[in-house]
Amino acid sequence: MQAIEYFEVECTEKLGGEYYRQITNDVLLDHNLLRVIHKLHVYIDPRIPIFVAVGILKKVTTLVRVSDIANVNPQEGKMTLAISDETYLAPMLKLFWDRFGKDHVDQPDRFTVILTGITASSREIEEMAIADPSEALYKDLVYAFRCICPEGFRVRSENYGAEKFSFVASEDTLTDTGLSLIKEKFALMGETP
Repeated sequence: MQAIEYFEVECTEKLGGEYYRQITNDVLLDHNLLRVIHKLHVYIDPRIPIFVAVGILKKVTTLVRVSDIANVNPQEGKMTLAISDETYLAPMLKLFWDRFGKDHVDQPDRFTVILTGITASSREIEEMAIADPSEALYKDLVYAFRCICPEGFRVRSENYGAEKFSFVASEDTLTDTGLSLIKEKFALMGETP
């Protein structure tokens, strides 16, 4: 697993900063998000009180296609798919059911799917997109930072787009201070919001 190129946790209390660095690392590792974050800066000031996280994402892999998780073996009147990765098996089966009907899709075991009586070629089956990993990324990031930010910081503002994200949380109403901190922390990473 590649490390985050830039990972900084800034806190007005030294010991608190060390704890939040470990908490942030553990939560992102648990949610398998370290692989998609390129740069991350977290700022915590309990006196204001405010929590700010800004980051740059790595390029997320493209669509997951049938060929990424299965070998398609055309045979007379059917196609047998040998599953090598079960991660996306459920969405693949749903796609097949929707497109071909449940009567044409059989799964004799967890590593085999058999398509019978279909008109699609093996190449068409291999090229079918079954998942877009970037769709769940935003939800995963928001959930992770909700776990990371201090308890009671219920007023939040989240922004995600163009491979950048920001998360601001506080006990109080968010003011322009949060927005200026976002710009400041992006600048520390050599980026603009």
